[in-house]
Amino acid sequence: MSEIFRNPPSIHQNDVDDSFDVEKDANVSMEKEKNIEQFTVLSDVSKDSHSSTERSILNPLFDETFKYMQVAKDLEPLSPKQDKKLRWKLYFSVLAMVMVLDMMLYIDKATLSYSSILGLFEDTHITKDQYNNLNTLFYVGYIIGQIPGHLLLQRFPVGKFVAGSTALWTIIIFLHCTAYNYSGLMALRFFLGLVESTLLPTMEATLGMFFPHNELTFLQPVFYISCYGCNIPAGFIAYGVQYATNTVSPWKLFMIIVGGLTFFMTLWLFFYYPDNPAKARFLTKAERLYTVDRVRRNNNSGIESKRFKKHQVIEALKEPVTWLFALHVLTNQLSNNLAYQQNLLFTSLGVSNLNSTLVSVANSGYNCVSSMLATYLMSLIVNQSAFHGAFWYIPSIAGGIASVAMSWNHKIGELAAIIIASNFGIPFIISLGWMSATCAGYTKKLTRGVLFMIGYAVANIIGPQMWQSHDAPRYYPAWIAQIVVAWSVSPMILLIIRWILVRKNNERRRLREQNSEEKLSKTWVEFVDSSGNPTSGFIDNSMLDLTDQENLMFVYPL
Repeated sequence: MSEIFRNPPSIHQNDVDDSFDVEKDANVSMEKEKNIEQFTVLSDVSKDSHSSTERSILNPLFDETFKYMQVAKDLEPLSPKQDKKLRWKLYFSVLAMVMVLDMMLYIDKATLSYSSILGLFEDTHITKDQYNNLNTLFYVGYIIGQIPGHLLLQRFPVGKFVAGSTALWTIIIFLHCTAYNYSGLMALRFFLGLVESTLLPTMEATLGMFFPHNELTFLQPVFYISCYGCNIPAGFIAYGVQYATNTVSPWKLFMIIVGGLTFFMTLWLFFYYPDNPAKARFLTKAERLYTVDRVRRNNNSGIESKRFKKHQVIEALKEPVTWLFALHVLTNQLSNNLAYQQNLLFTSLGVSNLNSTLVSVANSGYNCVSSMLATYLMSLIVNQSAFHGAFWYIPSIAGGIASVAMSWNHKIGELAAIIIASNFGIPFIISLGWMSATCAGYTKKLTRGVLFMIGYAVANIIGPQMWQSHDAPRYYPAWIAQIVVAWSVSPMILLIIRWILVRKNNERRRLREQNSEEKLSKTWVEFVDSSGNPTSGFIDNSMLDLTDQENLMFVYPL
């Protein structure tokens, strides 16, 4: 092995108490582990004399947290008490941080929806169809921002990328107050979509760095509470500004309050949003080591790489599963504009502008309870993401059919049906986490993320156009498209994905039965150490940025 790994710091269980206080001199681990330059990687067991195949991958495969992995692999396991303490610290730091960011992200998206009942139409002289076009234009910016956004994400530190994006969207939210016509709103919604376009996959990538797949699966619905719950603070803010009759227009005051909250969040994220576990300033050095190691051991894959790898892009594009996930989000999100139409639907049922904000709060409460129930079920019945996702389409189908079939005079029944139909977001977030968990290789994950978010954006471009003003107030075409495509075809796609992954796992299991774990779990690496000396050795696959196809020890979560 290289000199940089010859004498790793020795950290044992007795060096770490329940508070993770590590002796100061045990943490000098990372100083000399720099400037690793890789020349050639021979994949799998190509240096094994029994291997008949040799394949060169001319790309750097060292993970960004490789230095930490080298040290952490020699640590003794945490006690159950210590492991629990670390997990809860990660819940209250990383998970809470991305939930706050996600909530503000969806509040900012919903600003137009609330503005529609707070005087936006009167002040800017737009029509209902122009309002739909503004929702569509937001997602045009969303599509255009995907590829450059993901390239910037891989090139720059994650924390600074996130803070920069939120700073730009803060400015754009404030600028909404200056809009006085349709053209101005078009420009603002386009650029808002552009700067927000990569934040959701960035948050998913962050969660994937700190939590292993088996935990992340059931944490996804918890994470999505931040989306569903956004209407609770937003609804109360919108309710309150309607009493501000002697100031600026209520919709502008709403934008100012939301922009202010986003500004303070940006300051917080600039200092504390982590690039990866090895750079998380809210963790001690020992906690960083254990966080990296628990993800590596459970996932059998690397965590982050700042090197773009063309072969990983090609591999992702060739896999049917990649396109099936993109197709699923496309069909699922055809119904997403229901969230932006709800306030208008509520008022068309005779609910006042003031009370419609409270109905939105109740709707959020229902969806948050659904997300908590989904979390409990996923922790109870593990490794069944496809079935959990398919199950949560049932309430949407029932609510959609009830909304179409019920007499318009049954106002309470219609309100209930619209609310019941609204939790299709749970399958969306399950599929988003599952999409990331079922592949390895950082560039490959980002490629899948790009295609997933393009499918998301395309659906949201189409979605607003299904709600044409001449179909009001029942909007039968929109409801039928949602029931038939968004909520009936989508679960079938999830089950097809599961069928493919089960077959892949069966193939991997047969391969492991025929070969030793030692043979399949390591890769021969030739590189130059920090002193400029050529060196080589077998490196555990979980410490390298290999794809799931290259790492034969990778098991596809179901």
